[in-house]
Amino acid sequence: MARSTIRDPRGSLAARLGQSSVAARIEGEMRVTAAELADSVAEARLKVAAVRYKVEDEVRSTADKLMSRVSDAKAKFGDDARFLKSWIDDPLRTGSVTPSSPFLARRMASFVDPDQPGPVIEIGPGTGPVTEALIERGIDEARLILVEYSPEFCKLLRERFPRATIIEGDAYALSTTLAGHLPEKATAIVSSLPLFTRPPAVRSALVKDAFTLVVPGAPFIQFTYSVVSPVPRKGSGLKAFVSDWVLRNIPPARVWVYRRAT
Repeated sequence: MARSTIRDPRGSLAARLGQSSVAARIEGEMRVTAAELADSVAEARLKVAAVRYKVEDEVRSTADKLMSRVSDAKAKFGDDARFLKSWIDDPLRTGSVTPSSPFLARRMASFVDPDQPGPVIEIGPGTGPVTEALIERGIDEARLILVEYSPEFCKLLRERFPRATIIEGDAYALSTTLAGHLPEKATAIVSSLPLFTRPPAVRSALVKDAFTLVVPGAPFIQFTYSVVSPVPRKGSGLKAFVSDWVLRNIPPARVWVYRRAT
């Protein structure tokens, strides 16, 4: 007679409990691994986003700088073209085929005291490089009175310096040109006129007239490419100072500063 095999129910339950415990542990480890994986993916996405943002920001910054340089280059070439055209049309009045460099403009502006109140007269501003330097120096734009002969340059100056007073007229008849436009005596006169295109008597008359429009001790500032004074000094009663050469201007130039002798 065959013996029947009787299974132990307790052993079966233990086996099941053991399997359940292993499964639970595996399931728990899988959940931890999945959570860590999700965190790693999220962290990786954040890093990618940060890198992408940084790259995009650098690209935007580089593009803005390039556009600014292109804009500055266009403005410079535009001003050069305007000067060249003005020189071709009337070389005796324009006197130069290019505007003053920023280095020369800043040197000229350095002789104007921004803390002294009152108008500052600029004659022959052209496209405005010295005007910009005066504003950078600390001269309020509203204090500037610009006398320019060229209608085209006057239009450009009004667009660039809307708070300045722009007067279209002849600087060689300065008192007449400024009649009704000068509320008080000026504290400085800055000139970019090509004085050597005019006879000595005309240059002397211009400076003599100019000093009737300024306060005592005010400077008349003039640049020149020449090695000699652009304003005749003999019998002028003027004190003069001359700067060193501004070599980063084409051609190199110097700045003369004149004051009435006291």
